[in-house]
Amino acid sequence: MSLLLDNRFGELPPDNSVNTKLFLETVSHLPTFFDCLGSKVFSLIKSDINGNITKIKEVYLKDPHRYVTLQHILESERQDLGAEWPKAGATLALMWLKRGLRFIQILLQSLADGERDLNQPNLIRVNITKAYEQALKRYHGWFVQKIFNTALYAAPYRSNFLKALSKGEDVKEEECLENLRHFLVNFAATVDAIYDMYARLNAELDYTV
Repeated sequence: MSLLLDNRFGELPPDNSVNTKLFLETVSHLPTFFDCLGSKVFSLIKSDINGNITKIKEVYLKDPHRYVTLQHILESERQDLGAEWPKAGATLALMWLKRGLRFIQILLQSLADGERDLNQPNLIRVNITKAYEQALKRYHGWFVQKIFNTALYAAPYRSNFLKALSKGEDVKEEECLENLRHFLVNFAATVDAIYDMYARLNAELDYTV
């Protein structure tokens, strides 16, 4: 079975609200995705995602009834943190987490769409590069960007990556890509909903690390 389909995101309700408990339960399985990329350099993104999930979970567990949805968390912290918001708390953690999730979204969508380097079709550098440039690069200083550029050369072959996503099973490429497409439906909708929420609440920050 597919690593991603084993922990698929649920369909959002009509108002596109994201249930905090369900979100945390599902997203907690995603860091293992970066193990499929092989290079230890990608463990930096994995560690960042793990850390931000932990921060959000700690806030949620303080008052689950108050933080039923992610929007409840942002609105409550805007009230509680005052001038510190959105530069602190679960709001800041979710801001960075959504960027890591967007990286995954763009990478998988690029693969599902069949984008590849015609000269080196069994490499996924073009897919990872697209995801990084669109989701994370603008928030990274030159040093972090340099680390990522180094990681590109350690990226796995396309065939090995898809096999890792299939948990080591020998699955036909098109079947694996179809699994990606199924996973992306609700995953992309969830990530888009979180980005829309940050835009509506004017909670987005634009600085580099």
